[in-house]
Amino acid sequence: MARSLDGLVLSPVADQAPGQVGTRTRFTYRERDGRVSAAYVGGDVVEGHLVGTRSGDEIDFRYVQLKTDGTTSSGHCVSTVSELPDGRVRLDETWAWESQEGSGTSVVEELAPQRI
Repeated sequence: MARSLDGLVLSPVADQAPGQVGTRTRFTYRERDGRVSAAYVGGDVVEGHLVGTRSGDEIDFRYVQLKTDGTTSSGHCVSTVSELPDGRVRLDETWAWESQEGSGTSVVEELAPQRI
């Protein structure tokens, strides 16, 4: 099983459609006893939250977000957790909006530590 997401900051590796999360979005994760949550912000997202459960290397969660244009949206996602060769965490995601039309896949990866 890949390591815990607790305290990690992840970001998408590519931009999605306008008005959705993208490379400027940052997800800060918490994980404990099979429960996973994250707050996210950046790009077109003013505030977002996700909450779900982890079983092995699979996370099943719901998300809700407020965008810069004042609209809200929500959906469901299943992610597979893996580790990259450099030790960072990667999530391969399959998601679908529940509040609007649309679905797809995305990849988010742990940000590399900043060097000073």
